[in-house]
Amino acid sequence: MDYSSILDWLWPDWFFNLAVVSDEYNRGRYLAGLWMTAKLAVVSIFFSLIIGAIGAAVQGAQSKTLRVLVGFFVAFFRNTPPLVQLYFFYFAIGTVLRITGDNGLPQPLIGNFGWAIISLSLFAGALNVEIFRAGIEAVPKSTVEAAEALGYTRLQIYTDIVLPLAVRISLPALGTNLVNLVKTTTLAYAIAVPELLYVSAQIWSEDLNVREMMNVLLISYVGLVAILVWVLHRWEKALRIPGYGR
Repeated sequence: MDYSSILDWLWPDWFFNLAVVSDEYNRGRYLAGLWMTAKLAVVSIFFSLIIGAIGAAVQGAQSKTLRVLVGFFVAFFRNTPPLVQLYFFYFAIGTVLRITGDNGLPQPLIGNFGWAIISLSLFAGALNVEIFRAGIEAVPKSTVEAAEALGYTRLQIYTDIVLPLAVRISLPALGTNLVNLVKTTTLAYAIAVPELLYVSAQIWSEDLNVREMMNVLLISYVGLVAILVWVLHRWEKALRIPGYGR
């Protein structure tokens, strides 16, 4: 039996022939794209959490107008494709928001990276609003009533008691949404943000190493998501409270 042919079939040369590792120029472009993807993910996650927390708080406000506005915001971003949202911000709003540059010519007020952050943050933030709302509704009313009896204000009850408990309850669903957000950063490719997919496409179009770069791309995103999942698990462990989940 020819064992070498079996090994060649199981582990073909192209799987390990990764030019992005051996070539300094391609390696630099790949690392720049990886860094851009990491920035997109981290900044979008940060703003989406803020949007989710504020939106969930407003949904419990006494003002009907504010509740309707938040409901419209959630419905709009939850019921439209994220790529369409990105195009809407970049091509529809971006072409209107222009300033005059030093050369006297009009130029965009916000660049493609900025619009990618705005679009991704609003998309994930709308979903986070519903996730936090579900967590808030799961907090026992007796806990809120006890805080009211102790003289807590409405804001103090939300920030010091309800929101921390709601976050703990919402972490599984929140983690799923944040993982999806990291994967959704690939849409920034559509408006020429030099993230991981964009630079990988440049490399494989120049070096004709599509299979090799697809391996690198797949492994890279598995690694990024694995880091996020590890952080979420550490966060969940740090927020663990007896009587509220595991």
